[in-house]
Amino acid sequence: MAGNAKRTEIVDTRSVDRLARVLGTFDENLNFLTRTLGVNAYVEGVKIRLDGAQEEVALGAKVLTAMLKIVDAGEEIDEGRLIYLVELAKEGKEDQIVELGEGVVAVTARGKQIKCKTVGQKTYVDMIRKNTVVFGVGPAGTGKTYLAVCMAVAAFKSKQIEKIILTRPAVEAGEKLGFLPGDLQEKVDPYLRPLYDALQELLGVETYAKLMERGVIEVAPLAYMRGRTLSNAFIILDEAQNTTREQMKMFLTRMGEGSKVVVTGDITQIDLDGKESGLVHATQILEGVEGVGVCRLTAKDVVRHPLVMRIIRAYESAAEKEDKNREKTRKERNER
Repeated sequence: MAGNAKRTEIVDTRSVDRLARVLGTFDENLNFLTRTLGVNAYVEGVKIRLDGAQEEVALGAKVLTAMLKIVDAGEEIDEGRLIYLVELAKEGKEDQIVELGEGVVAVTARGKQIKCKTVGQKTYVDMIRKNTVVFGVGPAGTGKTYLAVCMAVAAFKSKQIEKIILTRPAVEAGEKLGFLPGDLQEKVDPYLRPLYDALQELLGVETYAKLMERGVIEVAPLAYMRGRTLSNAFIILDEAQNTTREQMKMFLTRMGEGSKVVVTGDITQIDLDGKESGLVHATQILEGVEGVGVCRLTAKDVVRHPLVMRIIRAYESAAEKEDKNREKTRKERNER
């Protein structure tokens, strides 16, 4: 059968240094590729020979060629990036990963350049640049909140905005801050720790503290947004899946002149005791409205430990099976 046809491909790395960076420490990159694709790989001088089934070998050659381009761009190849590269190659889009290294989203206080790691992330960042309101929806680990903070800091440094405002529902569904000890800042701090960490990394601890003291960076629970008009600000609403429809409408109508809004959330982690999520509702009715962007990130965009991607996919697969079983049960009942 044609599907079982054998094939050999040779990829010439042209130098020992390029070969070493493609292979990875103890050949871990090449070993991952052979395990994943089910092909045999042999290093012959500075060339890599792939043997195996026709389609898998062709795919492996595509991945290795793209890996060389990543190396030439000065980027490192880790397991997470390699997993993503294989996924792109299966879709014939492997060259897109090379383009990701060309744009810098922000620079940390220590000079590290922050770049998009997936095509979905690049789409998200481009949406934020082009639109006034952007919804970033996706699972944990896709960078939706971190990249929003990066864009906020970049906008502040380039003097496009005067303030950075961070908010989120402080407690699942209820925002019962009065039951928590301490003043407003102490009540909100535990819920916004990831945002603080990102700001400190990007600005440096001292600069961050000064901007907080001057009120340039403002942190407040969503309930405290009511009645305000927020102008010349970059406003981030995090964990928005736990807003109600009323809260989301209230928040979106706070925006004033010169402001930009990014709303982030994971619709698989709604904790509203049966109420409809304001994030789900807003993305349904606002997608396509001029000035509004909706970016849906997926498990492919997870940039944490590769195991996180596999865990998310396992949950997605289980949810699909449950949906199919429910649908099957419903049909059987209707047929009786």
